[in-house]
Amino acid sequence: MSTTEQRVAVVTGAARGIGAATAVRLAAEGRAVAVIDLDEAACKDTVEKITAAGGRAIAVGADVSDEAQVEAAIARVVEELGAPTILVNNAGVLRDNLLFKMSVSDWDTVLNVHLRGSFLMTKAVQKHMVDAGFGRVVNLSSSSALGNRGQANYSAAKAGLQGFTKTLAIELGKFGITANAVAPGFIATDMTAATAARVGMGFEEFKAAAATQIPVARVGEPDDIANAIAFFTGEAAGFVSGQVLYVAGGPLD
Repeated sequence: MSTTEQRVAVVTGAARGIGAATAVRLAAEGRAVAVIDLDEAACKDTVEKITAAGGRAIAVGADVSDEAQVEAAIARVVEELGAPTILVNNAGVLRDNLLFKMSVSDWDTVLNVHLRGSFLMTKAVQKHMVDAGFGRVVNLSSSSALGNRGQANYSAAKAGLQGFTKTLAIELGKFGITANAVAPGFIATDMTAATAARVGMGFEEFKAAAATQIPVARVGEPDDIANAIAFFTGEAAGFVSGQVLYVAGGPLD
């Protein structure tokens, strides 16, 4: 594939929040974008935003933790947009609880979506990247990978994605494929709003409290993460691989 041809990107969990912002940003970068989420209808707004700006996008419903659904989704992307060479594994869920209260289902659900989902999606897309001699994989980790009370499942999944990313970089580099992880800090999304509700705080109060702990004195927005992902998926980032970039408004240990 020549660099003048339109690259096809797949973004999971792209109906809202970070995923939606990323899909719109990659479309603005000239990519055709497959907007994947559990509920295909929920992807409508993201797709319409892209097409209204003159871009190409399709909505695809799929449970990323289900192998058959993943394979069917990628087959549809190939048929309707072309072979994908950019993958952003953003799909995620929260099932927060302290360890002694956390159910096995809460553990399995989070690990299945974040880790199994990223594995299945990457496995399905990498063959197209190898054929093209070009690929960009970006996995969404989190500052919670460093440990966060009430998130044993989420923290383990997000830390696991960092190891997964580094191994992909080692295995796939010789095929022109890079793999990197973006680890957001506090980002204002539906997910963090749900966390605020869980701890009994209003969202604005919750964001204000978080901002006092962030060196740049504000919480992040989905576009802050989309900007970092856009860099990693670009043609110019071919010598950056196996990295974890914390996008958190300040340094993290």
